[in-house]
Amino acid sequence: MSIMSKHQKLETNATLLLIFSFLAVTVGGLVEIVPLFYMDNTIEKVEGVRPYSPLELKGRRIYIREGCYLCHSQMVRPFRDEVERYGPYSLAAESMYDRPFQWGSKRTGPDLARVGDRYSNEWHVQHLIHPQSVVPESVMPSYAFLAETPLDTSLIEEHLETNRLLGVPYDDAMIESAAADLAAQADPEADWDGLLARYPKAKTGDFDGDPSRLTELDALIAYMQMLGTLVDFSTYDAEAHYR
Repeated sequence: MSIMSKHQKLETNATLLLIFSFLAVTVGGLVEIVPLFYMDNTIEKVEGVRPYSPLELKGRRIYIREGCYLCHSQMVRPFRDEVERYGPYSLAAESMYDRPFQWGSKRTGPDLARVGDRYSNEWHVQHLIHPQSVVPESVMPSYAFLAETPLDTSLIEEHLETNRLLGVPYDDAMIESAAADLAAQADPEADWDGLLARYPKAKTGDFDGDPSRLTELDALIAYMQMLGTLVDFSTYDAEAHYR
């Protein structure tokens, strides 16, 4: 009996087809899933990726609270048109400390995965207060109230501790210095040595244009200015990462 005749017998017998389909799916599933149980981490770490600083973490919470993820994704897909517009495609490691991740599902506005350092702090202030003044066709609402809302800095140590329980590697020194680091990052007169040792490449200085107070706008801009800046793609070998 030829292979084709055996195959025909399988296709014409519903019971046999169901049994062999189940076996194929089972074997395939086991091959894909079982190795994951023997791996400490399914995401390969990339040099430069670090936990969020306390101010960035606060800004990220404001970003989520205001629903920014509903109109802006944070994932550059590996397609030529996206890479040419937004920059290098996103790596899994860049989201490894996100709880929850901000990949998004639609883009009413542009992707923000690489927005850090693309615009000045002043541009972000103007854009968030009056979006149409810098992007006339924008349908984004105004977030001017963020500039008038003092940043709630209470419970920041507990916030870091909770993230540590979820696997983010905040050490004791980071947690003990959380309140001081949060205040220092947005203070143009502060000593940033300790902050930058704990959170390399953190953006520092006044963010909202008013150094006399710490606002939710400071935190949001600090978070956005960091996005996509941690990995040095000029030296990163993407092909080696996936070999």
